[in-house]
Amino acid sequence: MNMDSNTVVLSLLVFLTCAPRCIYSEERHLVKMNLVRNALSLGAYCLDGSLPAYHLDRGFGAGARNWLLQFEGGGWCNDIKSCLDRAQTHRGSTHYMSKVEVFSGILSNNASLNPDFYNWNRVKLRYCDGASFAGDAKFDNGTSLLYFRGQRIWQAIILDLLPKGLGQAKKALLSGCSAGGLATFLHCDNFTNYLPKNASVKCLSDAGFFLDARDIGLNHTMRYFYKDLVALQGVEQNLDKNCTTSNPYPAQCFFPQYALPYIRTPFFILNSAYDVFQFHHALVPPAADPHGHWYHCKLNPAACNAIQIYTLQGFRKYMLETLRFFLNSSRRGGMFINSCFAHCQSELQDTWFAPDSPRVNNKTIAQAVGDWYFGRNISKEIDCAYPCDNTCHNLIG
Repeated sequence: MNMDSNTVVLSLLVFLTCAPRCIYSEERHLVKMNLVRNALSLGAYCLDGSLPAYHLDRGFGAGARNWLLQFEGGGWCNDIKSCLDRAQTHRGSTHYMSKVEVFSGILSNNASLNPDFYNWNRVKLRYCDGASFAGDAKFDNGTSLLYFRGQRIWQAIILDLLPKGLGQAKKALLSGCSAGGLATFLHCDNFTNYLPKNASVKCLSDAGFFLDARDIGLNHTMRYFYKDLVALQGVEQNLDKNCTTSNPYPAQCFFPQYALPYIRTPFFILNSAYDVFQFHHALVPPAADPHGHWYHCKLNPAACNAIQIYTLQGFRKYMLETLRFFLNSSRRGGMFINSCFAHCQSELQDTWFAPDSPRVNNKTIAQAVGDWYFGRNISKEIDCAYPCDNTCHNLIG
């Protein structure tokens, strides 16, 4: 079974929402792909056996020794068929990937569009394993071969970047979107182990706080999906040991809500309380709505009836409840939970930092993240419940 957040419909709506600015960004800031040659010695391969890759845009000036790494997102695969299908796409092979990527939002090199990180070394880690860079296994039945080597891909990319300056980093931020945002939870503490002891290292997850919640049919759709994924791709051995030893169901430590209490590195959680991907695939998966009662609500939140709104508000409440301990924790943690029907807000310029960007307490996402990273202010922003926020870019509506 494949779960890919980049559906055709959502991608089209994202494009229509930001088309003028996206086109402008593409014309001015394209970054080339680098294949990781040392991956061979580590056995680090994409699903189809191709070499992993990343895009690096060099920092300059005062940011020349600072590094921002961004995990790419793109869903998961949790069985052989879906992984074989995925291996024949850009989600499982660098052969099918675009060889240049647009760097915008948190990856922009323009000070007016990305004021705090524009001159850092910015890296996009391409996603081709289907398990949030966390698996370590192989499938070979004599006719089909799949490499589940996300953990080794992560290690190979880091080892490739260390001699390029990452090893002398003064400041570093590990980030990611969607499945890449989940990867940030899984690799945050490990990232700090590679860097100098005196470096300022922090982590940011964008749309990666996937909940262990029941769907509208009262089934644990995501829990069983992740359970199969963890077993297939050999993920459990790479999950946080403190979490797995204290949890009767170790595979659940793939969920951020169970992993977060054990993360020692300062962490920022950027998420919509009505995350579109979770709304469509975890709360109301197609199997739980065979007659399409939620069809119009999924397309446009304004079309949701009173019961559907009540259900959505319950999902938001559960998310905030699971984050309560984090909200009340020390100054080291940051948070921006808004009420926009969106998924991934750090890489799109319109939602990251623009004149009409979404705001909570009159603060943009970029400002909130910057305040947190540099310690300018305590940055734990929680939006009011839908439909009160008129600054949203509701990409599905």
